[in-house]
Amino acid sequence: MARVSFQPTSPTRFASTLAKQWGPTLGIWGVGAGAAALFLLSVTPVVKKGLLVNVPLIGNYYEDKTPASDKPF
Repeated sequence: MARVSFQPTSPTRFASTLAKQWGPTLGIWGVGAGAAALFLLSVTPVVKKGLLVNVPLIGNYYEDKTPASDKPF
């Protein structure tokens, strides 16, 4: 019959092993959630003016080119 022996691991080794295993998965999910949030919030003026207009390559797409006479407020 085999004997079971307890081999203690240090907390830093446990944390690094956990980070190696879950880091890429959580990173991919985080990027996906961030992209979805940015896509869903891209119609709000706060996100559009504060963030999307300032991005170098896509800023021109999100600029408001509506003349002042056509804006109701």
